Amino acid sequence: MKQPKKIPYGLTNYHSIRTENYAYVDKTRFIEQIENEPTKYFFLIRPRKFGKSLFLSTLRHYYDICHANKFNELFGDLYIGKNPTPRRNAFFFMKFSFSGLDTTSPECFKIGFTEAIRSSISFFLVEHISIFENYEELRKELWTLNSVRGYIEFAFEIIKKFDRKAYIVIDEYDHFANDLIAQGTNLSIEQYRQLIWANGVVRDFYETLKDNSEAAIEKIFITGVTPIMLDDVTSGFNISDNLSIEERYNEILGFTEDEVEFFRQEVGIDKSAIKVDMKYLYNGYKFHADGENRLYNSSMINYFFLQVTRNREKIKYLMDFNLKTDYGRIKMLLDKPENIENLEELIEFGNVREDVMPRFSIDRIHEKQNFRSLLYYLGLVTIDRDEKSGKALLRIPNYTIKTMYWEYMENIIMERNPKMTYGVSGTYGSLATMAIDGDYRPFFDNFHQNFIARISNRDLRRFSEMNVKFLLLSIFFQNNIYLPISEAENSAGYADIYLQRRSELYPKIVSDWVVELKYIRQADADDEKLFEMKKTEAYEQLQRYKSSAFFKDRTDVRYLVVVYTGKKGYFIDEV
Repeated sequence: MKQPKKIPYGLTNYHSIRTENYAYVDKTRFIEQIENEPTKYFFLIRPRKFGKSLFLSTLRHYYDICHANKFNELFGDLYIGKNPTPRRNAFFFMKFSFSGLDTTSPECFKIGFTEAIRSSISFFLVEHISIFENYEELRKELWTLNSVRGYIEFAFEIIKKFDRKAYIVIDEYDHFANDLIAQGTNLSIEQYRQLIWANGVVRDFYETLKDNSEAAIEKIFITGVTPIMLDDVTSGFNISDNLSIEERYNEILGFTEDEVEFFRQEVGIDKSAIKVDMKYLYNGYKFHADGENRLYNSSMINYFFLQVTRNREKIKYLMDFNLKTDYGRIKMLLDKPENIENLEELIEFGNVREDVMPRFSIDRIHEKQNFRSLLYYLGLVTIDRDEKSGKALLRIPNYTIKTMYWEYMENIIMERNPKMTYGVSGTYGSLATMAIDGDYRPFFDNFHQNFIARISNRDLRRFSEMNVKFLLLSIFFQNNIYLPISEAENSAGYADIYLQRRSELYPKIVSDWVVELKYIRQADADDEKLFEMKKTEAYEQLQRYKSSAFFKDRTDVRYLVVVYTGKKGYFIDEV
């Protein structure tokens, strides 16, 4: 029997993964593809945790001359090992990374950025210590220099003596800019202008690379999350080929369905141990509207399989909290009402008719198309094509991302209405009563008293059925008793909320629930005719759902009509 391989959750070192019995999904065909591109400079944008750093590490071990004696061990059984290119292990590999820089002031940033360059050159010397016989002299000379240009040209002069060129990668080129954007204030935009436009240290870096590109550089491969710095960087350095938007590179990062299946077999997980619909939870990404395959976020798959191996089928948390923290940065952009409206529209309809902007500047980030494009680059929407019109659209890629939108909206509502927070703890016990005893009234009583009845008069004027649903969905999801599904599709339409019990965690819970939700605004709370109309509509919809192919003849599903009349009260009935 084949020994299962380990799950490389959080690992980005290619050498460790390949030599310490970790599973690896072969993406090396793209090394050949990139090498055959006619241009020298490449740019690849992908969301966080999609495997960018691991791919750069793969490039390091393929192209760096100091890893030539390990080629067969590291690549022999992979595509590129069986189809090696003429330039394998032919260069001095040099990596720069700009995460964790201090952006509190232009001076602090300049010091931190300069130090990051010096540290990268220092690491370059250490990596090639077996080649540099005078390593100690070189290290001491490096410390006598004090400028970005000086550090880089010092390294290039060393490389030229070996009649070689450098293969350069720049990881997280935009990290410090994204930190500023995530603050969501006009002040942060002004800081960006001071750091990037007024402070010449970033421009010096790219201009130095450009000035030495012919004599000392073979390729430059740049990765990041957003395109917001492209215009600013381009003025000092010509990035000529943006692979991010090319259909042929749709699958360069992330996992296809077949790759997930290969990965599952490699780590030895039996299909019977997977009690959830992985495709529904994690799949759905495309990076070109016409891309052949939809993709999984590789970090999500690593996390999920790790939970399966540790907890078998009893996985309480389906979302990686580390990834959730990264995506949570978008919350800081919601200080503008128009951005909140953009999110509400996206959540309500599941998609918006929009194409992705290939680049935009930081001072135009809150414009509708740019903000929606930013969601795409952050991995919170994906690009697709409308089947009827053929036009591009942006949509929420999967259930996991959808749950974060519910939480965003819940947080917005509760921040405006702080009294609601006192009712959160009471939902846990009452939802357990609904699940175990089948008594749904305590939960909906609690929800009305502690949430709906505490809406501020300001918010009440614009409160809608959609807002009520956001709150309910977020509460259901956070309790982990049910897998709540919004607009659950069946042959008779779309149910507002379908609560699918998590029987792998709570086998004693015997019922799913379908909730058809209606909301009457406070101004119309006393309109009996409107109330009767809404109630009748809900009954009719539930009757249709009950007779649909998905729900017909099922005895494990219960159906609720719930009609809220502003703060006044609510009506609930089981059908």
